[in-house]
Amino acid sequence: MVTLVLTAIAAFTRFYRLGSPTDGGTPIFDEKHYVPQAHQALTNGGLEDNPGYELVVHPPVAKQLIAAGEWIFGYNAVGWRFASAVAGVVLVLLVVRIVRRMTRSTLLGGVAGILLICDGMSFVSSRVGMLDIFLALFVVAALGCLVVDRDQVRARMRTVVEQGRIGDSPWGPRLGVRWWRLGAGVMLGISCGTKWNGAFFIVFYGLLCVGMDVAARRSAGVQRPWVGTLVRDVGPALYALVAIPLLVYLATWWAWFGSETGIDRWVVGQKVGTGGPFGFVPDALRALWYYSGHVLSFHSNLVTPAGSPHPYESKPWTWPMGLRPMLYAYSAGPDVSGCGAASCVSAVMLVGTPALWWLALPVLAWSLWRAVFGRDWRYSVVLVGYGAAFLPWFTNLDRQMYFFYAMAMAPFLVMAVTLVLGDVLGRARAGLERRRTGLLVVCLYVGLVVANFAWLYPILTGVPITESHWQNELWLPSWR
Repeated sequence: MVTLVLTAIAAFTRFYRLGSPTDGGTPIFDEKHYVPQAHQALTNGGLEDNPGYELVVHPPVAKQLIAAGEWIFGYNAVGWRFASAVAGVVLVLLVVRIVRRMTRSTLLGGVAGILLICDGMSFVSSRVGMLDIFLALFVVAALGCLVVDRDQVRARMRTVVEQGRIGDSPWGPRLGVRWWRLGAGVMLGISCGTKWNGAFFIVFYGLLCVGMDVAARRSAGVQRPWVGTLVRDVGPALYALVAIPLLVYLATWWAWFGSETGIDRWVVGQKVGTGGPFGFVPDALRALWYYSGHVLSFHSNLVTPAGSPHPYESKPWTWPMGLRPMLYAYSAGPDVSGCGAASCVSAVMLVGTPALWWLALPVLAWSLWRAVFGRDWRYSVVLVGYGAAFLPWFTNLDRQMYFFYAMAMAPFLVMAVTLVLGDVLGRARAGLERRRTGLLVVCLYVGLVVANFAWLYPILTGVPITESHWQNELWLPSWR
């Protein structure tokens, strides 16, 4: 019931006034790239066609999803934002269920849902026709699959222990087909088909999966848990979390493979030779490799111009606290009405709710402490997801970067904050007074986040406000 109610609230917040604002009826900010490409996919058999600029620099999945909304509602703001809103709602549902499963607490699952609903980053990303909300959805779905897989593996181990077979081999038992891990592989493949950042999650989640398998074998009393994991689990894991994502990723290019006009689709025999050591590779795959090299070159060379950075560029060390938000849309003056004054401001700013994001550093520090010294697997899971979304950006600091790249960090931050609130609340067997005090602190904090979100709401949605109100919304100099 809690999940249904929070999902309904998420749907209301994400869909209410979804079509506003626009840039004179046209897309805002980077919607101007992806919305037309999605429309091209809709009218061109699932494929973007942008030969004039060759600015198709991301895989097709998210743009095809945006195209589905345009097919249903037309080429308008509701149409090109519909899929993002759906993704944002499903993301809330998943976070509620994942936290519920990790903590075995309906209360904490509900808290996580409220916090994500009230996160400005997640909220705005759910209401624009861009790609990052889809990446966040699929990598969180993959994590959810791995959490369920962990529970099933331990249940199978308990069965083996109860049957007295745990000592039959020093490596422990074979665990059979792990369907949820295969599901994680599918989700990771789709995430790579959304943005290439999904590949980092394959690496991080693969290591997480190995760690959880070792822990499961050790807790069951397996004599050699590490060797057992290497022998029994790593091979199937490589299939589920590497081979399956690769195959799914290739499948996401179905429209490009079947196209007669796709960029670089027929490059083999023209710009790429037909022989050589890789002559055995099918032409279609060689063409995709060539095209992907162009895309990689684009991203690698998208560096900050010397002495002329983008006004809203930010580097990853500013993202945990959201110190440099993005201004997606802004209009002001006498032509903007609705605030009760002669001149109004209408703005959409991508900003993480400070009551959440400004606590990131102590929350992450506590999470690391609990993961390492408390051996709390839940914190380890959350840190792996957060790290996969955050740490790889430090490998190329010369590249142009923006705060919206941090969208995939948001659900993991919410999970981490919720786990900390669970520690504040205390265990069910704690004393009554301890639980009451903890519950009061949790309620006060959640209320603070909701109030903070309500205060920011006008600049998250473009609601007309007065100039003085706009200035009051800009809490830090770096927000201006």
